[in-house]
Amino acid sequence: MKVAYIAAGAAGMYCGSCIHDNALAAAMLRLGHDVTLIPTYTPVRTDEDSVSQDRVFYGAINVYLQLKSRFFRHTPRLFDRILDQRRLLQWVSRFAGATDARDLGDLTLAVLQGEQGPQRKELEKLSVWLQELRPDVVHLTNSLFLGMVHQLKADLGVPIVVSLQGEDIFVDDLPADYRQQIESEMRRRAQEVDLFIAPSRYYARVMSKRLGVDQTKIAVVPLGIQLDGYRSTPTEPAAHPVTVGFLARICPEKGLHLLVEALRQLRDQGDTSLRVRAAGYLGSRDEIYLAGLKRQVADWGLEDRFEYIGEIDRDQKLDFLNSLHLFALPTTYPEAKGLSALEAMASGIPTILPDHGSFPEMVAATSGGMLFEALSAGSLATTLRDLADNPQRRNELAMAGHTAVHRDFDDERMAQATLDLYGELVSDREVM
Repeated sequence: MKVAYIAAGAAGMYCGSCIHDNALAAAMLRLGHDVTLIPTYTPVRTDEDSVSQDRVFYGAINVYLQLKSRFFRHTPRLFDRILDQRRLLQWVSRFAGATDARDLGDLTLAVLQGEQGPQRKELEKLSVWLQELRPDVVHLTNSLFLGMVHQLKADLGVPIVVSLQGEDIFVDDLPADYRQQIESEMRRRAQEVDLFIAPSRYYARVMSKRLGVDQTKIAVVPLGIQLDGYRSTPTEPAAHPVTVGFLARICPEKGLHLLVEALRQLRDQGDTSLRVRAAGYLGSRDEIYLAGLKRQVADWGLEDRFEYIGEIDRDQKLDFLNSLHLFALPTTYPEAKGLSALEAMASGIPTILPDHGSFPEMVAATSGGMLFEALSAGSLATTLRDLADNPQRRNELAMAGHTAVHRDFDDERMAQATLDLYGELVSDREVM
């Protein structure tokens, strides 16, 4: 199978979608298939060895200039290639952390307009390159790339697959006037897609309604992770202090403030056995959020029980997870994926998750964690206390989650399920 997988670079940060896309492409390559991982906007950054190709399409600089000026929609391709150089895009990515998603409505709409919009030249360049590659399937990383579908189907004549990876949260954060246009364009263009792939049944239901497509057109392929380096058996660190980990982008949506508030409530109830260690990417626009949390921690006298260690690479992530007794990811929105929760279970860490989004499915499938009432610091505190006081229950959850993830959620299982779906599409096309 020859696959062109078009992924979106995340402007220099480790992000769940980039890690997922790279892991999937790498696993398909190991299974003997010809897979090209094609970055867009910026180079793909992942905490594993990247398998993406060097050339970046829809380079962030070109896309921005073409949006703002008609002149750049007609510049020579050689000029565009200069602006698409990886080093230049990586340098520009350093400033992307200050960008608010709410300021990207015009760019999002432009990309969705595809052959009819200001990014037409970028789409044509990608299409010409793919025609030389001659893939059997084109796989797009999320539904914000639906603007590519019409022209790529017309030019290549192959099935188009689109992943669904939590883009509803991004769209909901846009200004209302852009959001309405973007949702309308997404629904219109979704009808041409051959197959969508969602990471959970929850998200398949959500996006079926939002895109106006039947659920039979959305396959569910659970997340899978690359398990090299994870412990073969769960082993807890020393009993005290009981350490609760948090690994996600540092921003209000991921809910670190709820975990800090739960820590305060436990202290006020006389529980001094817990501490929190947090890690994850911090963009410049969220620095004020973290600074506010640190002030709260200081005001509450909890400085010795809260630590933020910054962004971490893969080796540091494995060491970080191995230092924990519990893991919490108290997102304030219904999460489509929750990759770091799966990574915690793979390390044998009991995981505490809100009862919304994909998390109830994850806990049911792994038996590796417990749910608390979403958005409730009190419910989170109660669940933390119950597990902190019960080492036997922690061990049961650790063993169950570790076993389930290592058995059912590895990257090659995810890759094979995806390849099977590709095969069905290609066979159906050949019959036609």
